Amino acid sequence: MSRLFTPLKLRELTIRNRIFVSPMCQYSSREGMPTDWHLVHLGSRAVGGAGLVMVEASAVTPQGRISPDDSGIWNSEQAGAFAPIVRFIREQGAVPGIQLAHAGRKASTDLPWKGSGPLDARNRGWQTVAPSAIPFAPGHPLPREATAQDLEIILGQFVAAARRSAEAGFEVIELHMAHGYLLHEFLSPLSNHRTDEFGGSLENRLRFPLRIAKAVRDVWPEQLPVFVRISASDWMEVGWDLGQSLELARRLQQVGVDLIDCSSGGLLPEAMPPFGPGFQTPFASAIRQQVGIATGAVGFITDPAQAEQIVATGLADAVFLAREMLRDPYWPLHAAKALGVDLPWPLQYERAKQ
Repeated sequence: MSRLFTPLKLRELTIRNRIFVSPMCQYSSREGMPTDWHLVHLGSRAVGGAGLVMVEASAVTPQGRISPDDSGIWNSEQAGAFAPIVRFIREQGAVPGIQLAHAGRKASTDLPWKGSGPLDARNRGWQTVAPSAIPFAPGHPLPREATAQDLEIILGQFVAAARRSAEAGFEVIELHMAHGYLLHEFLSPLSNHRTDEFGGSLENRLRFPLRIAKAVRDVWPEQLPVFVRISASDWMEVGWDLGQSLELARRLQQVGVDLIDCSSGGLLPEAMPPFGPGFQTPFASAIRQQVGIATGAVGFITDPAQAEQIVATGLADAVFLAREMLRDPYWPLHAAKALGVDLPWPLQYERAKQ
């Protein structure tokens, strides 16, 4: 029996299998609103058999978008636009999730196919905000250091976005604390040079991200899980690392987070991760075993046997697939066949099953 295709229960939510679609920016929103592209993109992965389909990093404020064409959930119109997409995902048997995000100093950039360079106010850009006034890279603008008042506002924006996500029908929320975006910027000593209660010691650097997690958990339905995506390592000396990630995971578990989605990198462009199949899986394994919290593995997971091995041997509770799901929206259906699992196909596609 395939462990990959067994259900996973978190709180009162049962996810039909352990194959999760990672949040992947599509740069196809209009003023933060999802479009027909999102219905087809996300809906296809639900039809394709994934257990959970996660919406891309969705900004809690316009200033928190990576690009002007990113998804957002800072107003009720956006939540309403997501509702039919959420409904379609659920009708296919998958769980709809959304990643809540603030891009911090990495906000206000152009589309990837236009070079991802920083945008200024004359070209749809805006002033960025960060824990400290340190640019992401040479040529990027200086972010404004967030004040205590800014942090209270951002906290409220995350809470309001969580409430809207529940109203739209999402069943999983993931907080984005990875890839060099705002909450990761607070965690890492390489990007956080503050001298107040939010900077310096590990305890202080954890403070704001943990406040966000607790506040979101408090307003999210008790029966539904909260995930957190982390970068378990900056891949830089004296930066954020696995030891600090273990402590973060313990503290997140204490405030009611249910699963840690274990990625890495993204804080600095000069970092050199050792890219390769399963290169981040050891982070998921260490956190799962040493903290006792559910984890997801992500990164260069492409083969059904590889995904099965990760879950079956207890390295992680689920796998998050990104690029492989872009290549093949029906990867779960094909993986089931490769692993000898007789997975039901959509009735409309059943004639192609054999």
